[in-house]
Amino acid sequence: MNNQEVYMKRALELAQKGFGSVAPNPMVGCVIVVDDKIIAEGYHRQYGQPHAEVNAINAVTDKEILKQSTLYVTLEPCSHFGKTPPCADLIIEHKIPTVVIGSLDPNVLVSGKGIEKLVNAGINVKSGIMEEECKKLNKRFFTFHKKKRPYIILKWAQTKDGFIDQERTEDSTQKALQISNKDSKKLLHKWRSEEQAIMVGTNTALLDNPQLTVREVEGNNPLRVTIDKWLRIPKTFHLFDKTTPTLVFTAINEPSVTNLEFIKIDFELPVIPQMMAELHKRNITSLLVEGGEQLLNSFIDSGYWDEARVFVSEQLINKGVKAPILKTLPLKTENNSGDKLLFYVNNHSD
Repeated sequence: MNNQEVYMKRALELAQKGFGSVAPNPMVGCVIVVDDKIIAEGYHRQYGQPHAEVNAINAVTDKEILKQSTLYVTLEPCSHFGKTPPCADLIIEHKIPTVVIGSLDPNVLVSGKGIEKLVNAGINVKSGIMEEECKKLNKRFFTFHKKKRPYIILKWAQTKDGFIDQERTEDSTQKALQISNKDSKKLLHKWRSEEQAIMVGTNTALLDNPQLTVREVEGNNPLRVTIDKWLRIPKTFHLFDKTTPTLVFTAINEPSVTNLEFIKIDFELPVIPQMMAELHKRNITSLLVEGGEQLLNSFIDSGYWDEARVFVSEQLINKGVKAPILKTLPLKTENNSGDKLLFYVNNHSD
């Protein structure tokens, strides 16, 4: 690993600290180097607050030394006014002579324009250092801008013999089969806190009356999303309690109220693209789908998924609701207090 990669690796470590706090912005880390020594560090801490480059530059007491420095940043410095002023302008203002960039920004408002502004100011710019690692860190951000939809993570728990639940009906008083263990449930709540939205289908909502909130860990509740074509979910259910922002996709005109919005879509057309377009319009960069068999399979069949995380317990129930089947091998497998946890990646997502 050469020096440039050493410094970029440190910038990536810093960027990761913003996970769960900066969306819909990307995670960005920055280090400033003089004479092969890091003199300042910064990362994007919170959406709407200063960017990584600003925090790193502000950490330098003697600004004159910046004229001899090299700034390393995981993502192309912004060149437009958003929630904060352009970082490229600040770099130019302090006459930083060299800037090393991990990856270009996929946002059309920035892409290439930040580098162009720096080069036009006489700054030596090098890009593409640890580019794949920088893109992987911000896979949600890149998917959002390139595919015009959120990054989609499917999640379910299944028994060892391949079932996600017992057969149940709306009239049944039988509760959902508890498949995964307590540690797995806690991990799921951590995942919820890391994504911007969470989704279930009508059947899951009717059968389980889920809250879809973060309760086992500290963190923000994601936007709750459900499909309810004919508005069958009772207004007394948790999804309609107005404690957390909730979207309901439906075929019926229904007035929205605070924290509960009804979005009418055309069920004669493919439903998933319509829902993803609406979430994209709302700057939702990631979606965790916790639906039942029907919803999960609809995402899989349409190719609209990027990751799948599957808990597999040692339980055997012999019959029930069959778990979805992915036509790809897991990327990795972990043990979570006795539950097997399989991670899948879709390399051909829509």
